[in-house]
Formats: sequence, structure tokens, C-alpha cells
Amino acid sequence: MKKYNVGIIGATGMVGQRFALLLANHPWFNVTVVAASPRSAGKTLKEAIGNRWAMQEPLPEKLENLIVMDANADVEKIASMVDFVFCAVDMKKDEIRALEEKYAKAECPVVSNNSANRGTPDVPMVVPELNPEHIEIIEAQRKRLGTKRGFIAVKSNCSLQSYVPAIHPLRKFGVKNVLVCTYQAISGAGKTFERWPEMVDNVIPYIGGEEEKSEREPLKIWGKIEGNEIVNATSPNITAQCLRVACSDGHMAAVFVSFENKPSKEEILECWKNFSGVPQELKLPSAPKQFLNYFEENDRPQTKLDRNLEGGMAISIGRLREDTQYDYKFVCLSHNTLRGAAGGAVLMAELLAAKGYFD
Repeated sequence: MKKYNVGIIGATGMVGQRFALLLANHPWFNVTVVAASPRSAGKTLKEAIGNRWAMQEPLPEKLENLIVMDANADVEKIASMVDFVFCAVDMKKDEIRALEEKYAKAECPVVSNNSANRGTPDVPMVVPELNPEHIEIIEAQRKRLGTKRGFIAVKSNCSLQSYVPAIHPLRKFGVKNVLVCTYQAISGAGKTFERWPEMVDNVIPYIGGEEEKSEREPLKIWGKIEGNEIVNATSPNITAQCLRVACSDGHMAAVFVSFENKPSKEEILECWKNFSGVPQELKLPSAPKQFLNYFEENDRPQTKLDRNLEGGMAISIGRLREDTQYDYKFVCLSHNTLRGAAGGAVLMAELLAAKGYFD
């Protein structure tokens, strides 16, 4: 695979910091540009982040002296220096949509961690193991934008990554109704305990916009390309409650599912064990070897023990049992800033690279 020069737009934020760690030694992607807000522009990345570095590992030396560019004012210059960009900015949704389209129209593909374009009908929202075929909509999007290379591709909400992959291989049994309660780490809000002391020894039963995303976005992932857009699936019916809990990293989900054709417990376990996708077939650098991992122990998965499974890119599942109101219930876990954010975006970029979309 050829090497691609890439940029990180929003490099000073928590997801941007995670991108820096994941990309510092990536075999395909070479970071040549970092960009952020005007207040960071002109500083080195190390100076711009200052005391806001939130990762456990240090800022990679090879990136710390890159000069931060202005994410908005320097679009044309950035586009001339890279093959594509990762985008993880903290702005209003309409501003993000405008910014991402600006890069795409400058013939710079955008792999986005932001939610602003997830509802755009010709923007693929991809979990690479689940719906890789959705990247084919990019040709229609390019026609709309009037571009030859430029496009926008997005990853889904971080909390979906824990439970949607577990439900996906069970759809052949006719998944009818899903109830999910998510217990989400504070890094999902871009915070650490030092910067959010109110979260210590606390649970907050509300995360703005999160429940709507949890109920709506899986239907796009399970949708189909029809003409020039992705048409959402009409089932299953999903209802969600999302809570912020006192964990640094890792989103957990308690899932209840009913089926048209109820499978046996053994059939479900077999589905999970044998499920793999295009990333595993192509042996993409960030792809976990075993995507879905089931724990037999009653007290697993645990956030602290299991969130980093396969470099934080695998999904952990446990406690599968029959339910009195639904057919089955189980628990899922994913690492929210790895599989759920930057890692999921890097894996999507690897898929796009392997399929020639950056060439």
C-alpha cells in the first residue's frame, strides 16, 4: 500500500489527540498537517495543546513541533499538502457542515468524526465491518459537489459501536424491537476527571442529543443505497436511554432484543463467534482479528479490564440470557475514543484507501 499524507483538523481536542497517537506510526498514513482554531494557529502542536493533553501516552515527538494551521482560513493550502484529512472539530453543526464541504470542494477527501453530516443522504456513515458497501455512494456525492476527488465520509456515534455490531449478525432472525441503555464514559464529552470534578462519584442521566442518535443512526447503517442516496432501514424499532457515568474511557450498553424468529442461545453465540467483515478479509492495519468477543464469566465484560481488547478496536459482549419481556438480553462494551471515535475513523480511512478512494 502506498503512503498517504494526511491532516488532522481539530488536532488539539481530545479526539484529535487520539488521532495523533494512532497515526504517529501508522504504516499507510503520514501526518503532515495539523490544524485547529485561529487561537492555536501559528503555535507548535505542543504549545497549542499546552496542559490540555488528555491521553495517558505522551504526544508523539514527530508531531509535537508541527505548526498548527488555521482549519478554516487555510483550507486551500492544507488541501494542497495532503491526500485527505481527518476532521474532529468542536463547532456548531452548520459551521461543521460548511467546513467539511469546503475541504471536499477543494478536492480534499474528509474522514469525519463529527455528527453534522451523518444525516446527509449521500454521505456514507460507515462501521467498516457492518456496511462497507455504503462507500459506493461517494460517486453520487461527488456529482452533487462537482468534485473529482473530494468527498465526505463519516463514522457513526460512539455509543452505537458497542451494541450495533452485536445486533448486526442477528438480523437474519428478524430483529424486531431493541431497548438499549448506555453507560458512557466522560471522555465521550471530551473531558477528564481533572477537568470535570463534578463527575467523580456521580452519574448524570442525560446526554444531550445522544438518545436520538442512538435510535436513528443504526437505521442508516442498516439502510440501502437507492439511486443517489442512502435510504434508512425501517426496522427494528429502537428505544434508548443514555447515561454519563464515572469512567474515563469505555461505553457500556445493556441491550434487550426481540425477534421475528427467536434463535437459540447457541445460535446467537455462533453468530458472534463467526462474524467478521471486509476489514478482516483485507487485513486492514487497525482491524481487530476477532471483532466480536463473548465472555462466559457473569461479571464480564468490565470497562477497566476489557475496553482495550485488540487495541481498543474489538467489541466485548457478555451475560446473554433469556428475558421475561424481550427474547434475550446481554451487555456490550466498546472503547469510545478508539473504536468509537478516532480508531473507527482510521479503520474507515484504511477501507477507503484499500478501495482506491484517495487515489
